[in-house]
Amino acid sequence: MSSLLLKTLTKKEEIDRIIRDTIDEVLVLRFGRCTDTVCLQHDDILAKSVTDVSKFAKVALVDVDSEDVQVYVKYFDITWFPSTVFFFNAHHLKLDSGTADHTKWVGAFHIKQDFIDVVEAIYRGAMKGKMIVQCPVPPERIPKYQLLYKDV
Repeated sequence: MSSLLLKTLTKKEEIDRIIRDTIDEVLVLRFGRCTDTVCLQHDDILAKSVTDVSKFAKVALVDVDSEDVQVYVKYFDITWFPSTVFFFNAHHLKLDSGTADHTKWVGAFHIKQDFIDVVEAIYRGAMKGKMIVQCPVPPERIPKYQLLYKDV
């Protein structure tokens, strides 16, 4: 239900446009499926937080089942859902959360405040010109997963 409150992108052109047109704000793109229970939990946290971060961030959902967005799914190596990618002024920002992958947040946030803290840290870092920021979420609340390498 909460995913209805957030803009859902299903075309590459829509993603290109929102990345290009979001200036001086963090753009949060959640890649996932609206039918997945973990994605729904994540979307609920995003929807509850969107007003709290509205002065410095935009949030949008990307439907990974859309054939037109597969170029982004492959580029960001989205294999686990949900995966959240961050941008600032059309630049992909990275988050050092102590996991092997700094390019995205994999999994759902446990609480609303964790998401707000991450977006605020990314915004503050981006305003200082940083391309990677340290994750403010305590390690016990960061989702852990095993990386799978194909064709290695």
